[in-house]
Amino acid sequence: MGQIFRKKQGYSIVIPILNEGRNLEELVLKIKNNLKKFNFEIIFIDDNSKDDTFSFLKKLKKKNNFIKYFIRKKNPDLSKSCIHGFNKSKFDSIIVMDGDLQHDPKYLPRMIKIFKDKNLDFVVAARNFKNYSIPGLSTTRYTASKILIYIFFIFVGTKTADPMSGFFIFKKNIFIKNKKRLFGRGYKILSDLIYSNNKSINVQDLIITFNLRKKGDSKMNFKVLLNIIVFIFYNFYRRIF
Repeated sequence: MGQIFRKKQGYSIVIPILNEGRNLEELVLKIKNNLKKFNFEIIFIDDNSKDDTFSFLKKLKKKNNFIKYFIRKKNPDLSKSCIHGFNKSKFDSIIVMDGDLQHDPKYLPRMIKIFKDKNLDFVVAARNFKNYSIPGLSTTRYTASKILIYIFFIFVGTKTADPMSGFFIFKKNIFIKNKKRLFGRGYKILSDLIYSNNKSINVQDLIITFNLRKKGDSKMNFKVLLNIIVFIFYNFYRRIF
């Protein structure tokens, strides 16, 4: 028998983290302040951080009964961390955001309103790549991101202006139905969820300003870029054959 998905209204906020313990208290406080009117849980998935992240997680969980955390000790990977969080989530809608404070929780109420009012499958907090620079992105990363997005559009189509965003809301049912189709690795889980879906979906962007990274290091490197390119051609091949 297939898995039965029973709706439970609210928002499961899945936050993959690595060596970002000193951001977490501020992040949790901002989420709480912005989501006072909503049912939510926060699920931290830690890729076996080497700093004091675990200590911060334990302290936060003692103070907040809506917090869960899980430590992944093998095969660090953002997509795998997110998928782990999706499987542990209890609500019918999932929010994904980073733990480095670049994704400002002040946008969450607006994202949720658009998501609910229009009954969308995804709302993506998108960067404005029409600008010549984006706060928090070096010139190299900005250029690399624009090139990768252009490749996305050529080979797998345009469904969002920022398929590489890590800040979005979506219906959990989409993950449940397409779990076996996911590429399931790499650092762009949004693209995986959208482009692995074989049915028509409703996606809307909300252009926001990303904050500067406060603590922690960027996960972008050559291996990450290579994984993204492999993912693009994987989906292109699957669409043709």
